Amino acid sequence: MSKVKITIAGVNKKPGSSREYKTGGWRTMKPEVDIEKCIQCLKCFDYCPDGAVKKTEDAIEFDLDYCKGCGICERECPVDAIEMKVEEK
Repeated sequence: MSKVKITIAGVNKKPGSSREYKTGGWRTMKPEVDIEKCIQCLKCFDYCPDGAVKKTEDAIEFDLDYCKGCGICERECPVDAIEMKVEEK
């Protein structure tokens, strides 16, 4: 039986380094929140795969440097306070 050398892929040697790379530049849709509807349940925060949702003192905001426009936040919002809009550049 011959031995097969397996190369390990996807090793992150520097945890947290993804914050160095702004990934929102190719987004075509962006989230907008209606703060009148928002109940600050933070489901958008919990489900955002990019960590682009930030809680402020009285609202939530989206860090568009990292938001990829996937729309998960809109789908998970129980009160329809988030709407995906076409990104205008």
